[in-house]
Amino acid sequence: MGAALMAYFAYHAVQGDRGLIAWWNLRYEIEKTNFEFNEVTAEKQSLEHRVSLLRPDTLDRDMLEERARLMLGAVAPGDVIVPLASTSEAARPPAQ
Repeated sequence: MGAALMAYFAYHAVQGDRGLIAWWNLRYEIEKTNFEFNEVTAEKQSLEHRVSLLRPDTLDRDMLEERARLMLGAVAPGDVIVPLASTSEAARPPAQ
């Protein structure tokens, strides 16, 4: 009877809702979430920096020109345009 009781508690210490495997899975989820949080934080800082360059008190002319060209689809006379092929076009053999 004592051995069965010990086996019961040992099993639940490893496999139970609060066992070792659940603890390892929780630690993995925490690490994964921290990694995603760090990525999102870096992206947020990058976007905040770009937005700060467009504020009236700290306006950056290069950023303003970049955004204006993007919004208007304008191209300056000296600009070089490099067309990017989509993956489906790149996979096709050239026509002969």
